[in-house]
Amino acid sequence: MNTSAYSGQLDFAEGLAREAGALMRKNFSLGMKKEWKSDMTPLTATDVAVNELVLRKVQGAYPADAIISEEGSAMKDAEYAWVCDPVDGTMPFSHGLPTFVFSLALTKRGESVAAVVYDPICDRMVRSEKGQGAFVNGQRMQVASDEKLGKMTMVETGGFSVMPSLQAVIAATGSRVLTFYSCVYAGMLVASGELVAAIYKHTSPWDAAAVKSMVEEAGGRVTSLSGKEQRYDREVDGFVASNGLIHDELLALVAPLR
Repeated sequence: MNTSAYSGQLDFAEGLAREAGALMRKNFSLGMKKEWKSDMTPLTATDVAVNELVLRKVQGAYPADAIISEEGSAMKDAEYAWVCDPVDGTMPFSHGLPTFVFSLALTKRGESVAAVVYDPICDRMVRSEKGQGAFVNGQRMQVASDEKLGKMTMVETGGFSVMPSLQAVIAATGSRVLTFYSCVYAGMLVASGELVAAIYKHTSPWDAAAVKSMVEEAGGRVTSLSGKEQRYDREVDGFVASNGLIHDELLALVAPLR
């Protein structure tokens, strides 16, 4: 029997993730109807439906907690906040690309203490908790062992770059650079050891909170773009998520571009 500090919340979050994933699978198709928000990111009916599901379920199970979610929040002065991206990767989701996840992290006074991330297409359920490790479908996750940049794959997430030369700077080290438009999906691959790092340049906490938990519990490191610790229940200063071994080298590359 799992008696860790947040096992009850994680069991709840995993059930919620499966409900959300079922909606995402059902609605995933080519030719999907979408609207465009003011920041030129797409919005689909699935984003809204999953967000409403999260609000209803979390408020029912944990009424004292706050909820911070991309398509609608329930803010309050609370020790715990659930930080959710109902469809992390709406850009690929809405264009028929199967690289998106449901993301739900639990923060305690701003610290990301647990997370559930679900890839509904590959049926990959990630569960992480402070001090307990990160697991995908019950198998422990471990970051990559590369000790320097070059001949490895990393991801620059988001695409709407506020550091337009970042990809060129990283590519010059010999690293291959991908762009996913799904920050949490990229973080899942860093935690799995498939990618050595992911860099995110924007401020949304729902793009970062689960990555902090997953990657660090898999043995990596996650900081702000300036290398600092930060809260995940408010706007963030982007993130660098890595295997830890190349973290300082990445921060040095990012610093002059900010």
